[in-house]
Amino acid sequence: MTSTASNEVPHDQPLADTTPYGYGPDDSVSDVDEHAAITHHTLTLNGKSIGYTARAGHLVTTDTYSSRHGAKLFYVSFTADNATPSTRPVTFFYNGGPGSSSVFLLLGSFGPRRIKTSMPDFTPPAPYTLEDNPDSLLDLTDLVFIDPVGTGYSTAIEPHINKDFWGVDEDAGCIKQFIKRYLTVFNRWNSPKYLFGESYGTPRTCVLTWLLHEDGVDLNGIVLQSSILDYSQAGNPIGTLPTFAADAWFHKKVTVSPVPADLVSFMEQVEAFAAGPYVNAFNSFPNVAPDVLQHLSDILGIPPMVLKYWQLNPAMGNVFLTSLLMEDGLAVGAYDGRVTGEDTGIAEFIAPNSGGNDPTMAAVSGVYTAMWNVYLNDELQYTSISPFMDLNDLAFKNWDFSHVDPTGAERGGGGSLYTAGDLAAAMAVNPYLRVFSANGYYDAVTPFFQTLINFQGMPLDSTLIQNNLTVKNYPSGHMIYLDNESRTAMKADLTSFYGNAQAHVEAIRAAVKPEQKSITGAAKYRKRSSRTPY
Repeated sequence: MTSTASNEVPHDQPLADTTPYGYGPDDSVSDVDEHAAITHHTLTLNGKSIGYTARAGHLVTTDTYSSRHGAKLFYVSFTADNATPSTRPVTFFYNGGPGSSSVFLLLGSFGPRRIKTSMPDFTPPAPYTLEDNPDSLLDLTDLVFIDPVGTGYSTAIEPHINKDFWGVDEDAGCIKQFIKRYLTVFNRWNSPKYLFGESYGTPRTCVLTWLLHEDGVDLNGIVLQSSILDYSQAGNPIGTLPTFAADAWFHKKVTVSPVPADLVSFMEQVEAFAAGPYVNAFNSFPNVAPDVLQHLSDILGIPPMVLKYWQLNPAMGNVFLTSLLMEDGLAVGAYDGRVTGEDTGIAEFIAPNSGGNDPTMAAVSGVYTAMWNVYLNDELQYTSISPFMDLNDLAFKNWDFSHVDPTGAERGGGGSLYTAGDLAAAMAVNPYLRVFSANGYYDAVTPFFQTLINFQGMPLDSTLIQNNLTVKNYPSGHMIYLDNESRTAMKADLTSFYGNAQAHVEAIRAAVKPEQKSITGAAKYRKRSSRTPY
């Protein structure tokens, strides 16, 4: 961390990076330098001025056992000046994909600067606006944004190649080594430590949390945003139904009488219906009670006959997203159901899409690309001869979804990856680990109700789940922070999450007898894992 006397003006240190970074499966570099551009800034939050140092550069990971160079990872960090490392938390951020850089979190969520978007409307082309972020977490924690191998300016170091790190366990192991390297380089081993992962970043967090524990790094807390902890349940109609009902409510297609005036209370009603009458109707189809079919029609805005044709499954393919506003020639966004896109003519064949052509992503991709380059070059003073890789399709196509969980069981697969068990193991052995879960009501990619179902099914004592897990949902989409009011609300909730950390520790200590403190969680988990793997 940077510390300067009050009468000194710190000098910025720009960096021109001449290393060519490759992002294909077989690419690598030989350069092992750990240079960074260093700049100094000030942010005012709640009337308080915070001086901070920004670093944009690389750290080199090593193999766990041989200590040979593994990968050169690009990161951007923001650390408060004149702070005490042992009391100042540090939070490590990453997006998902797999194959995504952290730029979306960095410039959209809780960094000191953020782009101004027009969500849920399309953000018009340049010129764009970059502004100070009144919802930044910099008043609570230092921030480190990490780009995994094959994204940003991150590349394998020879003789390794990028593909060596494109897998569930390999990726988490690499990020683990980066975090340990960061703690060493910047003397942060005794700082409170947090992880913040979005989308695929949530299974990464579950695996990473366990791996860090195995290496003696116990975390204070983790933030899971837009979780997908059980790939076998992706597209589960039970878990997705409330999200589609939220979409219908937003677009005024709900025909429930009286029409719900409040989204949150409406969602509670739909959750109860999804977990009860809808489950029974879906499992007994085509034998469905007329009143249940009609209620399903009323909350989704889809005619009963169409629902029967869909076999009561609006999550099948894109049928709901392309049908809700069909009369208007519009498709509803999967990442944010408030966003719509043209769905006639040629657009019918390119949107919506699980990738970049989804209306939600199309609405913001231009501003992210432009303003990241402006911010990196002009404000962070880092320039490179290589293009910045924000989203790497090749990483996703070549990703190895196999995974061995803490019990030694194979829990991987592109359609079956399960990492809630890793999270349960980490929570069991570390009774002080706190988990904050955030989802958007309008997100059909990682639906909020399915996330809750996954938590309820974790192989973990219910008391630990109740005491250590905080679940919050917001009227936004997959990228919660793109909605201004939701981002502000999430910042308030995270302020409580970080601020109550010590009180939580004291409460746990008081609840556990002294002689049980070191063995309670681990003993429970060992007992559980001695049975047939869940």
